[in-house]
Amino acid sequence: MQNREASISVVPSLIIKALKDSPRDRKMRKNIKHSGNITFDDILYITRIMRSRSMARKLDGAGREILCTAQSLGNTMDGRPPHNIIEDINSGVIEVPAE
Repeated sequence: MQNREASISVVPSLIIKALKDSPRDRKMRKNIKHSGNITFDDILYITRIMRSRSMARKLDGAGREILCTAQSLGNTMDGRPPHNIIEDINSGVIEVPAE
């Protein structure tokens, strides 16, 4: 490998911002659970922002990536677990706009 430079950029966690939760202080607080409820509109807003960084071809694939992140944080979406929402998107029960 020659003349290759890696560029790093930090993206703030938009899911934590949607929860209106403060970012943690790494020196004072450890192992914080960011549990809360996010609306489907917030997920679509975050998906449209993060679409350029996603490897998904369509917006629904990027939305599933964001929902997986929300699941790992311990959030719910409209009172339901994110995995159930992902299954509804896959089966076509929930329609995600094209763009």
